[in-house]
Amino acid sequence: MTRSDTAESSHTGGGSAGANLALATAAFTLLFWAWNLVGPLAPTYSEQLDLSPTQTSVLIAFPVLVGAVGRIPAGALTDRYGGRAMMTVICFVTIIPVLLIGFLGSSFAALLVLGFFLGIAGTSFAVGIPFVNSWHAPKRRGLATGIFGAGMGGTALSAFLTPYLANVLGITGVHVAMAFALAAMGVIMYVFSRNAPGWHPSSASVLPRMREALHLKATWQNMMLYALAFGGFVAFSTYLPTLLYTAYDFAQTEAGLRTAGFSVTAVLARPLGGALSDKIGPVRVCMISFATTAVMAVVLAFHPPTEIPAGTVFVLTAAALGLGTGGVFALVAQLVEPARVGTVTGMVGAAGGLGGYFPPMVMGGVLQLTGTYAIGFALLALCALAATVYTARAFPRVAAQA
Repeated sequence: MTRSDTAESSHTGGGSAGANLALATAAFTLLFWAWNLVGPLAPTYSEQLDLSPTQTSVLIAFPVLVGAVGRIPAGALTDRYGGRAMMTVICFVTIIPVLLIGFLGSSFAALLVLGFFLGIAGTSFAVGIPFVNSWHAPKRRGLATGIFGAGMGGTALSAFLTPYLANVLGITGVHVAMAFALAAMGVIMYVFSRNAPGWHPSSASVLPRMREALHLKATWQNMMLYALAFGGFVAFSTYLPTLLYTAYDFAQTEAGLRTAGFSVTAVLARPLGGALSDKIGPVRVCMISFATTAVMAVVLAFHPPTEIPAGTVFVLTAAALGLGTGGVFALVAQLVEPARVGTVTGMVGAAGGLGGYFPPMVMGGVLQLTGTYAIGFALLALCALAATVYTARAFPRVAAQA
């Protein structure tokens, strides 16, 4: 029996595949919440430490860095040790920076250093995608990875709940509560999750596998597309509280609520992007995503008024980016053989994370230099337009097969 046959029988059996998808999604959601603990509290840190817009942007972006780059080894290690072990380890290791930020994050330098290591939580994406892939047959992977990717809704939970919990428990209390939740999730993953029956650990060394993946054209193509789709989502999810605070004068809790709405929209759109990719093809889904993002970015550059005009544009932007995140990984599943999915996923995921690392710093710098965000949104529009054109031209065979 081939690996895809095993995955198909596991899926149609109705139990193990669904249960492990649910467990992986729950762990990913919690880890993404932990990854985004700093962003919703950035206005508080900015006031307490008297930070400039640029410093605030760097503070928000720093956890994204490790979460991005760390996905490369995390994906390769998942090919070797399996998703169950790797997700468990990430849950427990993330507890350390979470607690240290809660107790020692009283200076800008300390927040930067500890936030850097908080990025470990963000590597969980490169663990979950191959773990879920191995449980499902190719024709179902678009929807399955889309459902798992909905765990990025952890950023919505963080944006909505972290400011409120900080008001009730204090900043330290929030971090202690998150540490307990991560410990519980680590135990749950270890005890109840299983690697797919058809999965076999790779015996190849990590570095050669990474070099092989980098020789694949599909790796670089999907890295570029995911840098925009997921990078755009991460950038908005982490920086939007600050943007709404500075550009629209919302209070921290109000900005958090609206950021949660943005994240939830993108989260719901991601599995839809995967399901649509199974129906009409990932190329078309990606083109729709990037073209819509370009149009919305142009509108945002003109600073639409609050509440309904701006809110509608932000929601449509979130939906477009969510569709794109689902579409890109459906494209990965079509272009990359299963044995290399973990390694390629790590690299594509890293590009997505790095795509979310730079925009907050660009937006902070643009605001400090010009007093508005218009140039930043104009740059987003140009990048999205370029991605639309490239997607249309780069994958004609995949588009024709849809």
